[in-house]
Amino acid sequence: MMDQDACRPTPGAPCPSGENNGRREFLGAAVAAVATALTGCGKLSKEEFLQHNFRELSKEEVLTVIERLEKEYKEKFGKDVKVANTPALPGVMFGYALDLSRCIGCRRCVHACVKENNQSRDPEIQWIRVLEMEKEEGVDLQHAEQYYNPAEVPREGHFYMPVQCQQCKKPPCVKVCPVGATWKEKDGIVVVDYNWCIGCRYCMAACPYGARHFNWGEPNLPSKDVNTDTHYLGNRPRAKGVVEKCTFCVQRTRKGLYTACVEVCPTGSRKFGNLLDKESEIRYVLENKRVFKFKEDLNTQPNFFYFYGV
Repeated sequence: MMDQDACRPTPGAPCPSGENNGRREFLGAAVAAVATALTGCGKLSKEEFLQHNFRELSKEEVLTVIERLEKEYKEKFGKDVKVANTPALPGVMFGYALDLSRCIGCRRCVHACVKENNQSRDPEIQWIRVLEMEKEEGVDLQHAEQYYNPAEVPREGHFYMPVQCQQCKKPPCVKVCPVGATWKEKDGIVVVDYNWCIGCRYCMAACPYGARHFNWGEPNLPSKDVNTDTHYLGNRPRAKGVVEKCTFCVQRTRKGLYTACVEVCPTGSRKFGNLLDKESEIRYVLENKRVFKFKEDLNTQPNFFYFYGV
């Protein structure tokens, strides 16, 4: 039996190189074993297991991670999936406004969002909920109907209120995350590092808007439906056991495009832009329309606003 002190060098004396190599091999095997045990199926690579939080990675490490992900997506979907890392633009704070007097409840925004952001198709995860309410009752969440027939809209005597992530200035979901897997970016978008999320769902419990969604099973995303233009912090394909959410289509908006829901809206109900730009449409809405914030009393300070265009 080997003496336990056989590889304990005297102060200042290094271990023989062979013994160092043995330790490295042992540690590498241990890491792989732990990764396999955690996944239960051995799919988690040593590199993925050892990956730090995205905000802690160096530029070189980011490129390595993205290269690995693109390779994995290529093997899984048979397509060249681009994973961008476009940073927040300087002088930009994104804001969103929705005209309740013009929304007809057609739910095109819901399906455009699913298509753009690579959500699971079966079961289908939807980041936008559209609530049908009676005009006489006003914003009455207790009696709102989410499962109305979209073929019969707009119904007389009713109005429609889409709800999604409000991109809060003080997001409670960020406060409760025990591992720092979610945070607010400089342009106001609350993002998630899906590789760092542990699936505890604390963020879901904390969010007062129901904007967080958990993948209970392996997301069903057919290869033919994959949007290959993705962002690491946005619409890249997710895995089982992580929470996902709306990111204001970060893969589009950081390139100067509208979100998918804004682009598809047939009535122009949705307004999106830079809150810091005095000439932007979103600033015009805030300064000239009757605007309110959803659940404003909670002091989450959303960058998502509702208004009546009349």
